[in-house]
Amino acid sequence: MNTTLASLHFAQAAEYLVPSLVHGAGLVLQTTLAGFFLATLAGVLIAVGRLFAWRPFRVMLYGFLEIIRGTPLLVQLVYIYYVVPLLLNLLAGMFGYKTDVQISPMAAGIAGLAINYGCYMSEVIRGGILSIDRGQTEASLCLGFGRFETLVRIILPQAFKSIVPALGNYLVMMIKDTSLLAYVAVNELLLRTQTFASQTFFTIEAYTYLALAYLILSVPLSHCVKLVEYKLSNSERQ
Repeated sequence: MNTTLASLHFAQAAEYLVPSLVHGAGLVLQTTLAGFFLATLAGVLIAVGRLFAWRPFRVMLYGFLEIIRGTPLLVQLVYIYYVVPLLLNLLAGMFGYKTDVQISPMAAGIAGLAINYGCYMSEVIRGGILSIDRGQTEASLCLGFGRFETLVRIILPQAFKSIVPALGNYLVMMIKDTSLLAYVAVNELLLRTQTFASQTFFTIEAYTYLALAYLILSVPLSHCVKLVEYKLSNSERQ
């Protein structure tokens, strides 16, 4: 046991791996912020579409949600990165065009996160919209506001205030799910750690630092979400 512990090289691993993980953490934050912004936008559009759109379109949205929620995020990422370019090239070929469409790993990762989380967040956003009393919509329409203006200026701000804690939890989950982007060649934390461990055989050290990196990113953010939730609950009581 003592011999095994003595053979570990945490200091040596930190010298080479930690700077790489710091750079990878920046990439993770960029990917998370872009993915979360697009996921929120997609969630709003899907939620509004399911509530107010033409019935056949609502059915199509529901079918899309079932597909996304019924398949793993990893499969969706791989499909976007490897299959979607082939389908686009095939479709262009059917119309007589020769193309070589490719999707960058970063773009595929952000798109996969945005689509997957957008579908889940849409249900939360839809619930937030439905929680707002219909009397406010009727009052707004009576005052001369249009339906779109009522939705944007009256309903959505109140809905988002009630669902901020839930959206914050999705943000924390997204940071951790960026580890899946390693499978579509995004050079984030997991891929950097795997490369380092395979080259140096510092397996225990490398993956311990990886776990610490995700803890450093996610734990403070989760506490910020709890603080925001506490502030919002206090403001509602006053």
